Amino acid sequence: MTNKLINKEPEEQLKIIKKGLLEIINEEELLNKLKRSYEEQKPLVVKLGLDPSAPDIHLGHTVVLRKMKQLQDLGHRVVIIIGDFTGRIGDPTGRSKVRNQMTEEEVLINATTYAKQIMKVLDPEKTEIRFNSEWLKKLNFEDVISLAGKVTVARILERDDFSNRYKNQQAIGLHEFFYPLMQAYDSVHIGADIELGGTEQTFNILMGRALQKDYGLESQIAMFVPILEGTDGVQKMSKSLGNYIGIDEDPDVMYRKVMTIPDNLIIRYFELVTDIHPDEIEGYRSELEYGEVNPRDIKMSLACEITSLYHGIDKAEKAEKHFEMMYQQKEVLDNIREYVMNQIPGSQELKEDGEIDLPALICNVAFAGSKSEARRLITQNAIKIDGEKFSGLTVNPKAESFILGVGKNKIVKVLRKK
Repeated sequence: MTNKLINKEPEEQLKIIKKGLLEIINEEELLNKLKRSYEEQKPLVVKLGLDPSAPDIHLGHTVVLRKMKQLQDLGHRVVIIIGDFTGRIGDPTGRSKVRNQMTEEEVLINATTYAKQIMKVLDPEKTEIRFNSEWLKKLNFEDVISLAGKVTVARILERDDFSNRYKNQQAIGLHEFFYPLMQAYDSVHIGADIELGGTEQTFNILMGRALQKDYGLESQIAMFVPILEGTDGVQKMSKSLGNYIGIDEDPDVMYRKVMTIPDNLIIRYFELVTDIHPDEIEGYRSELEYGEVNPRDIKMSLACEITSLYHGIDKAEKAEKHFEMMYQQKEVLDNIREYVMNQIPGSQELKEDGEIDLPALICNVAFAGSKSEARRLITQNAIKIDGEKFSGLTVNPKAESFILGVGKNKIVKVLRKK
């Protein structure tokens, strides 16, 4: 069995596939396809269409890519269709007015960047990338008329974007009606068994299901993934909102950002942006529900998992150690003892020129019993000012406060005034 291309039982495949999905249309058909695929050892064709209008990918974009990777790992054939032709029209989804058409050059630049970035999620050797201009450009006017004849205007106006604009007497370009038709034709051309997308793509994906039937093909399964909330836990992950986690970000930054998500999103992130098996995720869910573990510990596992997906386990573990160090330092600083200096020039601590007599200060905060002992600590490089080693006898920090550290465990916040 291990030598088979598709070596997991259909029911186990379905369990993995369903992880994090909002809806499958329909599940019974999918199971039948999986059974046939398993028996014949013939991979299913899994389609994802990408409109190359925004080339920078963050974790929110990877929700659907992760699902493709899971299907890829199960042995199925993943086909990414870059909409270089449809992208020149632009998806009218969510639009209240006619969208400006992109130039061929703009589309190709974005498509190239997109194709490179998605390979950080998918296995390049198992991923087929196609550009839909390959077949859409070849359609002649007779073909287009034939295609248009397979759907009614009433069906097109069922789409909220179009119906709302029509009711509000807002312009609708005739070319926009062809976007869902062209995307659906992509499914016909490649013989898609499954198509994935976000809920905003429901109309387009179901159009593909219907069009395949019109062409005498078996209808594709429609799978819909949810929208991922950003680090604020409320809004959809977005660069413009600043609540995003970019897949190209530095490991330390990526790890730290994951650690800022609300605790109630830990399981959701595990489900949507990792490859962790559903059974393991259920274990985490149980631990959180019954209070068996500090949520921070599970979130650290999540942060390490996500960071390792894009930077490797070694860099992820280094990022984790860096975070632990910074977190512990923050805990110390949040509970640090404060010491207010004598503000009179010429006093034991403050010299006439405003500089601070460091040995005197060390004695006054009770880190040394005498000035001579304090000087010895200075010469032994045991003193830190704001985290940096300091070897002078006087200090004149620009800020109104600074952190004085002596040895490994003695630390105090020194204030010039309060």
